[in-house]
Order: sequence, then C-alpha cells, then structure tokens
Amino acid sequence: MRQPDPLLPEIVALRHRLHAHPEVSNEEAATARTVADFLRRFEPDEILTGLGGHGLAAVFHGADDGPTLLLRSELDALPIPEIGSWPHRSLRDGVGHLCGHDGHSAILALVAARLHRQRPARGRVILLFQPAEETGEGAARVIADPRYASLRPDYAFSLHNRPGLAFGEVALRQGPVNCASRGLRLALTGRTAHASTPWDGLSPMPAVIELLEALPKLGAGGPLDGDFRLATLTHARLGEAAFGIAPGYAEVWATLRTLQDEGMAALCAEAEALAQACACRHGLELSLGYEDVFRHSENHPEAVEILRQALNTEGVRHEPGEPMHASEDFGRFADHARSAMFFLGAGLDHPRLHNPDYDFPDALIPIGAGVFERVIRDRLG
Repeated sequence: MRQPDPLLPEIVALRHRLHAHPEVSNEEAATARTVADFLRRFEPDEILTGLGGHGLAAVFHGADDGPTLLLRSELDALPIPEIGSWPHRSLRDGVGHLCGHDGHSAILALVAARLHRQRPARGRVILLFQPAEETGEGAARVIADPRYASLRPDYAFSLHNRPGLAFGEVALRQGPVNCASRGLRLALTGRTAHASTPWDGLSPMPAVIELLEALPKLGAGGPLDGDFRLATLTHARLGEAAFGIAPGYAEVWATLRTLQDEGMAALCAEAEALAQACACRHGLELSLGYEDVFRHSENHPEAVEILRQALNTEGVRHEPGEPMHASEDFGRFADHARSAMFFLGAGLDHPRLHNPDYDFPDALIPIGAGVFERVIRDRLG
C-alpha cells in the first residue's frame, strides 16, 4: 500500500486552479503556462512549449540508453456551462472542465514530481500535455510539429476517467477502445422572401424536416461490434431570428460514429447521398463538410500487457470492459508507437462526461499516477 504523497495537496490545488480557469480547444495558452510553471520545479531535462499549438512536453532522461515512453494528458475544456457549487467551479461563463482533462493533467504533474525524486535508469519519459483533444485536431498537430520527431516514442500510454465504472477500478482491453467519429455539417440554400408572401421564396424547411427524421435512421447504435453505426443530430438552424423574413437558408449538423475507421466511409457516403437527394427534391443548393474528425483508437497487445502488469503490481482491479462510444484522438499516436489507453472508474453514480455537473474526483489522482509510475519503473527502471 502506497503512503500518501506529501505533494498531493499541491497537485490537487493545481487541478482546482485549472478547473477554475478552463480554456476551450486551441485557446489553452494560459492553461499550458500554468502547467509549465508548475513542472519547472521538478527540473525536467527539457520543456517544449507551443507544441502543435499550445501543447507542452516535459522530458526526463535516464542515465543509460533505452526506449522512449510517452504519457499523454489533455489541456482543453468544453464550451458547456458548469452548474456545480464547489469552490473551484469555473470562473468562465459557458466553459467548463467537464471531461476531466484537468484531472488527467494533475496525474501527469504527480508523475513529474516522482520522476524528480527518481529519474528513470534508462531511456526517456515524455509527459505530453496535448491541446485540442475535444475537436480531434490536437494529436495530429502535435505529431506534425517538426519537433515531435525528436520526441517520437516507442510506447505511448494514456488514461481517461470513466463515470459508470466502479471507483478506482480499470477497464483495459486489446483492440478498438474508442469509436471513430466525425461531424457532418449540411448547409441548404434556397431563397428568402417576405414573411407575408412566403410563396415568393424557397424555404429549406421541408428539407430540414426530412433530414431530421432520416439522418438518425442511418445508425441507431446497438452493440459495439463491427456493425455499430450511430448518427446523432447535434444542431439545426433555420433562417434568421426575425419575424419578417421567410427563411432561405438552413443548417443541419450530425455526428456520425462507427466502432472502427473501416465503417466510416460507407456511413459518410450514405449520409451524403441522402442529403443530396433531399436537396435535389426540394430545389435547394447543398454544401457539406466535415469537422471534429476522429479516427478510432486501438490498443496494441504489447502495450496492454505492460499496463496489465502494472495494474496487477499496484493492486488495481481491472477487467476488459467495453469500448467507449466516445471518440479520442489518442489513437493517432499508434501510427508511430505501441500504444494503449485504460479507463479509470470515477464511480457508478458519478455525473457523466460532458454533463454540466461533472467534476473530476481528486482521489483518482494518486491511483492514475501510481499506475503510470509503475509502467515507468517496469520498463525503464
């Protein structure tokens, strides 16, 4: 049984500070500065800032040559108002750390403190604080940064807290662990008219009604297997907020989701064909595009076994569990490293991710840090 870490209160205070000052994807400059300032006291051999945007990497060298091991957390928050009453609640209207990235970063900060006390015997440890995970851009931008070539790891590990899983328990499996997804934006253009003579224009309203009914039927969820498909309506807008104008423009947004990348192309093709046929039927111009593009994340067998051994040594109960419906851009690191993500239970009844009353449980910080430190000691000494 580990003794309480004397630095844990300061790490918790860091988490609360990050939580109170959230920044959305691609705006995490102050968050990155706060984390970098905190890490400097632990004297990493290198600190890289501005990585792939506002990303940050702290590098700890061992005395001898060996593999490079990367641990990743995320910096960004969500454009969701927070309704919690805790003292560290968000001070920014409409923005909140409602996915736990503040907690994930606090876990890596505690790992940094322990690396300061005892460097790895060999190889390198990279603590990566990644920007823009929520939009699916951050990992790709970090990897595309020319400086990433010098960091390129042999192994990459990450975790995500998981409400609905018993507190402190872990779900860890080989193969797909996060779904592929992308946001589809449909824009329909007709012709405006005076509200008193709507027949003089061409309203996209009938087409919008059709799409709102038809798009969800492309994928209704079900078991998380190779046939899994889900189309979720996320936003719709019709015309302007005015009483005197019959609308001539509309948008419909939907998130398309499959368990693996292989199924996404077919789902996209069906959604595009549906939208084009609908626009043609109603004489409308259609434009479409994709945003928030996530590839599926898949755990490498060797990386899973490394994590499994660490969990056993730390006495953390774990089961394979199910993949997450949610998407994660951590999967992109698998292009260059043997990688795996595990899910750390936040409690069966804990508010769910992206709920307005969610808050990361501070008691998970030493559990997550302990698993990561065990991975480091097992692989690098």
